[in-house]
Amino acid sequence: MKSVHIETTINGKPYTFDVPARLLLVDLIRDKAGLTGTHVACDTGNCGACTTIFNGVSVKSCQVLAARADGATIGTVEGLRTANGLDPIQEAFWDCDAAECGFCTSGMLMTAVAFLADNPDPSEDEIRSAFKGNLCRCTGYLNIIKAVQRAAALRRASPARSGA
Repeated sequence: MKSVHIETTINGKPYTFDVPARLLLVDLIRDKAGLTGTHVACDTGNCGACTTIFNGVSVKSCQVLAARADGATIGTVEGLRTANGLDPIQEAFWDCDAAECGFCTSGMLMTAVAFLADNPDPSEDEIRSAFKGNLCRCTGYLNIIKAVQRAAALRRASPARSGA
């Protein structure tokens, strides 16, 4: 099987890998970089549990070949923590009880990072629309919406605390 050499940055740390050409980004992150916060669930891009930030854009990493990561900057849930503690998104999810079992949470957090970077003061309808690609089997999404609203308010109040 053909191997591909890639150099990438994940959560600010440089990595070099030789990987099979058909390896998925989610497998690179989990199995090669050892960052298991990015979850594998549906393998079809429908659930959002594997959402990461790829060159500033949220992507479902089960739908991206690892070879595309050559030269890319990738953010995972492990990279959210800031020098001042939790990222406002993590803090808001905690404060609003926005996680039940936690399986989808990393994808939800990463979707929120990208969404709030583009829309720092979203309406409830905009939040609902942004999270259509993230499935949670445990909640009714109300606390997730509240958490994103709270995270937006926290980020607006203290932009320096944002780790994204």
